[in-house]
Amino acid sequence: MASSRDDFVIAVRSAFLKKSNKQQFSLLALILFSIFLIFLSNLNYVGIKYIKIGVNEATYRLSSMVSYPEKKINDSLRFLSEYFNVYKENQNLKNQIDKLNSKKLNYIFLENENKKLKELIGENIYNSEGIISKVLIGKEGKYLKSIILNKGSRDGITKGMVVLEKNYLIGQIIEVNYTTSRAILISDLNSNIPVVLEPGSFQSILSGTGKDYGKIKYSKNKLILDEKTIVYTSGSGGNFRAGLPIGKINNNLETFAVEFFSDLSQITYVIIQSIEGQKE
Repeated sequence: MASSRDDFVIAVRSAFLKKSNKQQFSLLALILFSIFLIFLSNLNYVGIKYIKIGVNEATYRLSSMVSYPEKKINDSLRFLSEYFNVYKENQNLKNQIDKLNSKKLNYIFLENENKKLKELIGENIYNSEGIISKVLIGKEGKYLKSIILNKGSRDGITKGMVVLEKNYLIGQIIEVNYTTSRAILISDLNSNIPVVLEPGSFQSILSGTGKDYGKIKYSKNKLILDEKTIVYTSGSGGNFRAGLPIGKINNNLETFAVEFFSDLSQITYVIIQSIEGQKE
């Protein structure tokens, strides 16, 4: 034991003598400070104990203060990263929902168009042939009512052909172009159609009013008409074949007013037929 301690002292002395004065001082201070720390660690005095606790507490608090900003920065960066990831996912989901909604609206539109065509064809295919046409635009003045159709002379359309919506008369072709045509509606003020009123087979004239209904005029008989009275074309004058349904009496609108079976403001497709009901 004594030999080891002597060897240690010799080694320290040898290392100490090899250093410069400045290095010797620094080495000596380090050795003394180390001995002092070892001495303090072995003391159990209350004062020394509190000093050690205070030093440790200060060290812990300093460490915590140094690491706290770093932790907050890391937490903030992680939050921002998660936020932008969630935002990006939400945007992708929103875009997908918008696309699905757009497709849904297109599907609904096509489904409604298909339904209208089926109704139009289904109710006429067994009666007579006709030319299916789409309404391009409605031309309306205060009393003038007409529609532009996407069929013209190249499709076999001629002036005077009748225009039907389902089985109901709604107008007559008055102007023909190569790819389009114009039809006057039965609501037009210039429209006057020979009709027959059933039951009773009373002959009369249905005139347009410029509104969404017509009116019975020029009847030779004093008639008592109610909501059970149906108005058909009579075939007189040769402009329309007999038996085309038009509407029914609705005295709530005005006396002898005719409520049309077709809503003339909502027509999208029509069937165009010759006066005899056969495609030319």
